[in-house]
Amino acid sequence: MTSPLAAPLTGVVLAGGRARRLGGVDKGLLPVDGRPLIAWTLAALAPQVGPVLINANRHLERYATFGYPVITDSIPDYQGPLAGFLAGMRAARTDWILTLPCDAPRPPPDLAARLIAALVEQDAELAVATDGRRQQSVHALLPVALAEDLERFLVEGGRRVEDWQRSHRLALADFSDQPEAFGNLNTPEELQRFVRRIGRKSADDHDR
Repeated sequence: MTSPLAAPLTGVVLAGGRARRLGGVDKGLLPVDGRPLIAWTLAALAPQVGPVLINANRHLERYATFGYPVITDSIPDYQGPLAGFLAGMRAARTDWILTLPCDAPRPPPDLAARLIAALVEQDAELAVATDGRRQQSVHALLPVALAEDLERFLVEGGRRVEDWQRSHRLALADFSDQPEAFGNLNTPEELQRFVRRIGRKSADDHDR
């Protein structure tokens, strides 16, 4: 397996969930300040990786309009982020994938670099981010070589991301200097707060 230091990563944006707290809407396609939510995430991720994949389970034609291949879960019934991890591992043509949820539109610009550094420094099999208070398990650097292991975990009924990750040598990349980068938009209120922040930033930029 090639070291992530020596080869491009495949970015995988996870947009395959049910979004229960948003009434079941397709979260990645929600308009936020004139753009679908996933467009924010894709713009932040693309400079940090090589190929990009979108993991979605509905509205596949809409997601395809963003210009990246769209992949679906191979395990039915919306089995959560781990099913998206597995889909990304199976579809990637690189040895490593970098995963992001579609509802975290402002990830750290050095997410990939810090995850790689943590993986190497801690001699780990995979790496995830921590915001200094809690583990951000879906912001992850994962080797596709673990696909069989992950599929076995899912087939046996495993669903918790943290349980699978902790069954391997896990590195934690410290992002306590920018915890706001991991704010998920799970409710209408959180979406509105994000829109207001974007509006304030645009106004500040205009005034300079």
